[in-house]
Amino acid sequence: MLIALIARDKPGALQIRLDTRAEHVAYLKSSGAVTQAGPLLDAAGEMCGSLVVLDVADMAEAEAWAAADPYAHAGLFASVELIAWNKVI
Repeated sequence: MLIALIARDKPGALQIRLDTRAEHVAYLKSSGAVTQAGPLLDAAGEMCGSLVVLDVADMAEAEAWAAADPYAHAGLFASVELIAWNKVI
């Protein structure tokens, strides 16, 4: 099951993102669930959120993955959505 995680950073939290980025990227690479990932960008080109596509068994696994993300532990996100996704192209 593919799940799109769309997360928006808290205002003014870029430094939290930068300080936690290496740990977050290591988690992305080691979890085995990520098919695509990258930061969302604001109008100035600064990172302001995340888009992660997970390939997991069910929504519960996606929720557990999101809860274990180092960015979540650091309190980076103002909001996180997990949405079932169907890849067409």
